[in-house]
Amino acid sequence: MTSIGILGSGRVGGNLARKLAEAGHQVTLGCRHPEEETAARAAGTGPRIRYADHLTTARASDVVINATPGDTALERLTGLRSQLAGKILVDVSNATRDSDDGLPGDLCYPGGSLAEQLQSALPATHVVKTLNTMLFMVMTAPESLATPPAVYLSGDDEDAKKTVTGLLGELGWQPEWIEDLGGITTARATEAMILLVPHILRRHGFQPFAVTVAR
Repeated sequence: MTSIGILGSGRVGGNLARKLAEAGHQVTLGCRHPEEETAARAAGTGPRIRYADHLTTARASDVVINATPGDTALERLTGLRSQLAGKILVDVSNATRDSDDGLPGDLCYPGGSLAEQLQSALPATHVVKTLNTMLFMVMTAPESLATPPAVYLSGDDEDAKKTVTGLLGELGWQPEWIEDLGGITTARATEAMILLVPHILRRHGFQPFAVTVAR
């Protein structure tokens, strides 16, 4: 059993919290204010999930998942530097600026990535980028897609990536679906994939999909 903290109590965070708690992990869902906690409980995140503020969540957990908006994540997580030191930070977000219709339009870090920014700002933390190339419901139900999907891993610490690979397996990802791309700089490739997503959504609506590799 791993103590897992999830920063962000929306659809992404709540979805991950439910599945990881069902797998037997001690899960704390980090909420910014009481109204977020009330909404998360109402959404049915599960009775085995604890609730706390972001600072307490980061301090109490061995693995921390960033499920907060990517455009403000760097400042938010830099403020938790001491609480995240020596821990694994799994970043599943995408840092984008929205178009007029509210869908991603541009990258906040062109020529780089949020994951690289986080690793630079948090040198004592092992940042791993993953699960950012799909709609949120696919994160915990990859088998629901007609075509076997891919999930990508980027990170400089091999042990941290092994730990995250184990968690992906508990979320339903088969070993052959997991693509380890290498170091944290490879996250700029998967983060750029978000620019494909709004075009698919505009044409097909909010249907589950993942950006995958076919062989």
